[in-house]
Amino acid sequence: MAETNTGTEVPGGEGGAEGAFPPFDSSTFAAQLLWLALAFGLLYYLMSKIALPRVAGILENRANRIATDLDAAQALKTQSDAALASYEASLADARAKAQGIAGETRAAVDAEAEATRKSLEADLGGKLSAAEAQITATKTAALGNVRSIAVEAAGAIVEQLVGRTPDRHAVEAAVDAAVAK
Repeated sequence: MAETNTGTEVPGGEGGAEGAFPPFDSSTFAAQLLWLALAFGLLYYLMSKIALPRVAGILENRANRIATDLDAAQALKTQSDAALASYEASLADARAKAQGIAGETRAAVDAEAEATRKSLEADLGGKLSAAEAQITATKTAALGNVRSIAVEAAGAIVEQLVGRTPDRHAVEAAVDAAVAK
């Protein structure tokens, strides 16, 4: 015959336990609730006295370490900001000194160039005066030679035209008269 499954038997036949599933068995509810309360109470006690204080201590240590690290980072940031400000001030001073040195050097070079220029102008002025004096002397000598050349040429022309040599003093007087005009 066929067996009917009432829901209280374990399927699979033989070797299975007979009866309802124990958590759903209403006759064991009181014992289950007692054990649940005891297990919850014991677990609560263990957690509150052992595990949670350790976790709280770890979290507190971690928070303290983070706060300490943040304070150290802030101190280092303050030091680096001060170092940066000092560096920028030193750099500004160095630039100012460099500009001052460059200005002094430029002024010294300009003064030296001006002194050299004046010295060269004085030398050139002296050479120009000497050259002008030499030109004047050469011009005077040339003009003196021109007179004698003119006297000789005039005498030669008169001799060619007249056929006899004229008096040298007369030719010089005639050339002087012609030059004076």
